[in-house]
Formats: sequence, structure tokens, C-alpha cells
Amino acid sequence: MPERVLDRAVPFVLGLFRIVVGLLFAAHGAAALFGIFGGGPKGGTVEAGAWPSWYAAVIQLGCGLLIAFGLGTRIAALLASGSMAYAYFVVHQPDGLLPLQNHGEPAAMFCWAFLLLGFTGPGALAVDVVFRRRSDSARGTRPLGSPPRGVLSVVQVNPGTRD
Repeated sequence: MPERVLDRAVPFVLGLFRIVVGLLFAAHGAAALFGIFGGGPKGGTVEAGAWPSWYAAVIQLGCGLLIAFGLGTRIAALLASGSMAYAYFVVHQPDGLLPLQNHGEPAAMFCWAFLLLGFTGPGALAVDVVFRRRSDSARGTRPLGSPPRGVLSVVQVNPGTRD
């Protein structure tokens, strides 16, 4: 019984995860671009057009907001994940092998969190889900992965096993 309750909560927990991670990422970009929240990595703002700092901040702000709202989540998350992989391997790793040594924990965590969102999708509470439902209902189709309709709607592969 508790597993069923937890299973029903998965889309909402995934949606909350997406919102929190997206807003945290956007805050990093806003700090670097506008000097708020204590400013960028060295305080203040990054110089417009400076490679790679300014471009990273734009990606952080833009992708962070898109991810938080759940708009183009998978593409934005994969772009954000790639930018954090670049940050880790190019900026942090020369200072040491492990994230604890090179202060690359945020880059590594953001990279893996966004990779996860790129593959799982936005979860509940996303703008993408609203647009998809409207589009599918207008065409009379159902989204991939939704439960099938009809007589054989639920088929258990191993009815005696549990997760």
C-alpha cells in the first residue's frame, strides 16, 4: 500500500525537484549577470561577452527559468547539463581530480540533476504538460507512455513480485 502512494507522488516530486533545481540554477546566472544575491563568482558581474563566464551565466539564467517553469524542459536540461559538464572538466578539474578537491561540487550536481531531467521529463506542474494535454485532446490522441484504453489496459509482467 505505501508503495502505491509513493508511486502516485512521483510526478509531483519530480516537478518540485525540477522547480527547485531550475530556480537555483537561474539564481546563479542572475547573480553573475546582474550582481544580485552577492554577485558572480568573484562578486560583481561578469563582463558582457566574456568567454566562458558570460555565456555560462546566460545559459544558467535562461535554462534555469525554462526548467523551473517546465517549458522545453528536456532540451533546456540537456543544454544546462552540457554546460555544467564543461564547467567541471575545463574550469574545475585542472585544480584536482575530485569535486571536493577542486570545488566543483555544484557543477557536478547540476550536471547530473539536469541529465536526469533530460531523460525523465518535467514531471507534474509543468507548462509543457498543459500544452501537450491541449494538443492531444484537440487531435484525439494520447501521449506516449500514458495508460492504454480498452479491455486489456493493465497487464502485469510478474504479478508475484514487488519493487
